[in-house]
Amino acid sequence: MSDFMLPDIGEGIVECEVVEWRVSEGDEIAEDQPVVEVMTDKALVEITAPEAGRVTKLYVAKGDIAKVHAPLFAYEAHGEEGESTETLDPPRPAAGEDDEVASPAAEAPGPRQSSAEARPTAAVPARDFILPDIGEGIVECEVVEWRVAEGEAIEEDQPLVDVMTDKALVEITAPEAGTVSKLYVPKGDIAKVHAPLFAYVPAHAEEGEETVTAEVSDAEPGVPQTPGRKEGVMPVASGGRGPYGRIPASPAVRRLVREHGLSLESIDGSGKDGRVLKEDVLRYLDRQLEHGQVEGGEARPARAVTSFARSEIPQQGTAASKPEEGEVRVEPIRGVRAVMARRMVESASTIPHFHYGEEIDVTELLALRERLKPVAEAQQVRLTLMPFFMKALALAVRKEPILNARLNAEVTEIHYLPSVNVGMAVDSRSGLIVPNVKQVERRSVLEVAREIQRLTADAREGRVAQEDLKGGTISISNIGAFGGTYAAPIINAPELAIVAIGKSQWLPRFDARGEVVKRAIMTVTWAGDHRVIDGGTIARFCNAWKGYLESPETMLLHLG
Repeated sequence: MSDFMLPDIGEGIVECEVVEWRVSEGDEIAEDQPVVEVMTDKALVEITAPEAGRVTKLYVAKGDIAKVHAPLFAYEAHGEEGESTETLDPPRPAAGEDDEVASPAAEAPGPRQSSAEARPTAAVPARDFILPDIGEGIVECEVVEWRVAEGEAIEEDQPLVDVMTDKALVEITAPEAGTVSKLYVPKGDIAKVHAPLFAYVPAHAEEGEETVTAEVSDAEPGVPQTPGRKEGVMPVASGGRGPYGRIPASPAVRRLVREHGLSLESIDGSGKDGRVLKEDVLRYLDRQLEHGQVEGGEARPARAVTSFARSEIPQQGTAASKPEEGEVRVEPIRGVRAVMARRMVESASTIPHFHYGEEIDVTELLALRERLKPVAEAQQVRLTLMPFFMKALALAVRKEPILNARLNAEVTEIHYLPSVNVGMAVDSRSGLIVPNVKQVERRSVLEVAREIQRLTADAREGRVAQEDLKGGTISISNIGAFGGTYAAPIINAPELAIVAIGKSQWLPRFDARGEVVKRAIMTVTWAGDHRVIDGGTIARFCNAWKGYLESPETMLLHLG
């Protein structure tokens, strides 16, 4: 029987409400079958079964609060059916131990038996540790090094395993004290997020744990032990930190610290044993901003990819500890980059793109923004040109609504959408993502600016909600922010159009009297889905959008 631990279901989410159980105790479940719906502060999340089996216990009642990394329900896997009731509860033996533990071990605890028989005396079932979300968009990682072995005692926050994502080396720590009963993923193999990484027997629920642990260790000479450590010996805390002289922090917090180029030593932890919480990191960043410090300025970055010995992970084509000069460096495509790669290939190969370019005179728009900036700053809103681009786009959709439509999967119907949800491509630390501002046509320019500010901050911190990434109807890619002038963007399917905005340049132009004047010129390039949008349609749409941007005061006629 195994406990299903509630996995990480969102950045910074530590608890959720059980809305509805789809199963009852005693029900049979199939792999990936919906088991329960839980509500976070962001969305309704459906939890599915990790494998086929039978539900034995529901730990959290409907309407109660479930904690992340705490047991949600218990189940008996189908592989355990047919076993005697005496052998259901103990941790499953490691490979090669079946013969040694074949004798029934559920007899009433009495005097110590041989160590091989002592292993099943624990009446507490092992809990699976579910690999949590360790980065935005990361779905798998490589196990670099196990710090513990099966049968070894562990303490809360003890480093257990190093895993490698496509960004950095991440250290996974123990959720609580106990004994490791099984390592599911060997060193060098790939571990999946939200899948079991290892199993352990909690210490707080097991009587005589130290005695049993010692017997397990002595009884299995074939199981390697961590050098320099003895079972049952508690490490001594140093510097008032955790029991291993390190600052306790979850993988998500360590990732947040690493992304901002900070060090845990510089952040005061408010949790148990000085544990650094996400709130502590955000509070520290707020203080930095208040004092005008540049994010990640001179702070010592946390442990990065290069912090482990290369000799442990041979490079392609060589086992040397250092790569040879001119050697090809291989980096797997994972996470957000992998998703982006698949979607762009699909879009470019299934949608017939055509492009349309135009120049827009944004001289008056720049002047208007300068006049409105103090008003926006008084409300703590940073006013850029993007809110004006979005608002003008939403107004232009009124003249060409097909730009805000979608095709059905069979390409037999055009669905005209009721709201203009404008996406903006953001080059985040996790890769390219496209959050969108909902219902732009109903918001003021200031409200759009405030929403853009929120989405941009969330993207840079790697915590954009799924709801903000869904439902986009048309997208803007601001390559001008990086100094770009022209681009040929790829449509963000299932949308039908995208525009790339270049940088504004002061260029000479002729005015109405034929005199040369200095004007701010911005280039834009549209990409349209040629299955439903033709050149004339996108030209008319672009001209309407251009008219609002070149004479921004005309937008006032359509507000309200």
